[in-house]
Amino acid sequence: MKIVPSALAARIESGAATLAHAWLLTRRDGARLGFTDHDRDLTCDGVPCRAASGWTAGAADAGLGFAPGGASASGGLDGDALGEADIAAGLYDGCLIECRRIDWSQPDLFVGLWRGTITRLKREGEAFVAEIEGPLAALDRVAGRTFGRLCDANLGDDHCGVAGDHPAFGEGCDKRSSICSTRFDNLLNFRGFPTIPGEDFLTVYPARGERHDGTSRRG
Repeated sequence: MKIVPSALAARIESGAATLAHAWLLTRRDGARLGFTDHDRDLTCDGVPCRAASGWTAGAADAGLGFAPGGASASGGLDGDALGEADIAAGLYDGCLIECRRIDWSQPDLFVGLWRGTITRLKREGEAFVAEIEGPLAALDRVAGRTFGRLCDANLGDDHCGVAGDHPAFGEGCDKRSSICSTRFDNLLNFRGFPTIPGEDFLTVYPARGERHDGTSRRG
């Protein structure tokens, strides 16, 4: 639940035309930048928020319960703010971002709309679109290994162990145990589970005419 300061709530209810959006970005190197859709520069939490950047609020969805939710924002490429070279260098990958609804006549009077992490900056002509995921998106990520028939290593990496000078390296690997064994003689390092039961095996049941002598159905 968002807590709106009573003074700001009163101004919203009165229809006061002193509201604007502000975005505060914190990069992984500690640098902080600010942007606003107001027509003049503002300062929020000591961070100058540029008005000339053309930032605008995009679509946003707030998922219910533990749904991750997401948002987007867009703006113009600006060498003094979000420069093309910095974007290409990945300086904004994983950047923390907070969107606020503020009273531009008193920027310390605000309500936080959402927080998130920039997952992608997409170039569109001379502008960009920032795709943002909410804090709960971390709950959707797979942690650790998953169980499946195919190997989860990549050919030639530390888990795989096949050297780049292997005679069959150029043929590639489809991550099946049979290829790992016959093509690379590397079954010892295979990181899949080729004998894991599939859905077809888990749903079978005894039927007339089948062999019922106690042996495995997978034999």
